[in-house]
Amino acid sequence: MFPVTSHSRAKQRPALVLFDSGDHDVLVARVTTSQAGPPLDVIVKDWNAAGLLAASSVRLHKLGTIEKALVRRKLGRISVSDWEAIITSLREHVFPSI
Repeated sequence: MFPVTSHSRAKQRPALVLFDSGDHDVLVARVTTSQAGPPLDVIVKDWNAAGLLAASSVRLHKLGTIEKALVRRKLGRISVSDWEAIITSLREHVFPSI
């Protein structure tokens, strides 16, 4: 389940776990098949190998903290090159001072 802006409901959708501190929550980024809008949408080039059903992108400006209990299943893993593109975009656009 991914929270929506209004907090009135949640929608089941794929998400990329960005951080797991070991407690009951994880930090996730929304995954979508909508057209990517750089720089904060990173295209997942190896989407099929990642277990996604269609070409997708990770929306780095759509982050959420969710309870691990709400994670329905693990689809797969993103490739090293896709992960590097996500980290690069985070460093450049979300955390430029790090």
